Amino acid sequence: MTRKPSRRFVDPVQKFDAFNDTESTVAIAGHPLHAMMVAFPITLAFCTFAADGLYWWTGDAFWPRVAIWSAGVGFFIGVLAGIVGTVELLAVRGIRVRSASWTHFILAVMLLSLLGANWVIRHDNAEAIVLPWGMLVSAICAGMTAITGWHGGKLVFDYQIGTKDGHRDPP
Repeated sequence: MTRKPSRRFVDPVQKFDAFNDTESTVAIAGHPLHAMMVAFPITLAFCTFAADGLYWWTGDAFWPRVAIWSAGVGFFIGVLAGIVGTVELLAVRGIRVRSASWTHFILAVMLLSLLGANWVIRHDNAEAIVLPWGMLVSAICAGMTAITGWHGGKLVFDYQIGTKDGHRDPP
């Protein structure tokens, strides 16, 4: 009795050569700008949350000023990183065909909206808004930053998005 060879199921998207073309087009010496830029808004989102917590703990008016600056700078650098990431998403087919890329994109747009709102609500009176709304929005931003960053990390580490095969730094 002879066995028939089993059929392997193949992902139809992976059959295209462009699927494996995930090299960054917006890069310096092979290093993707988006990946370099997102470190700043990620850090500043958590700094805003920490500054709100320190104000709650100490009552020192210094911390709401820190929070408004970190929220604003984090928002604006996040917008720049988002523009670079959007160009990358639309320009590289190997990135564009993955649903995980679109999940990261949607989460990032939602996060940028929250970061902007966190900055705007502090303008009238940064000290008065910290409790409860500033703290609540900062906590949501920190949580969304973690989720969005995790999805972005999966794209880089699991799918090699934005990386160049065989890239070596000069000796």
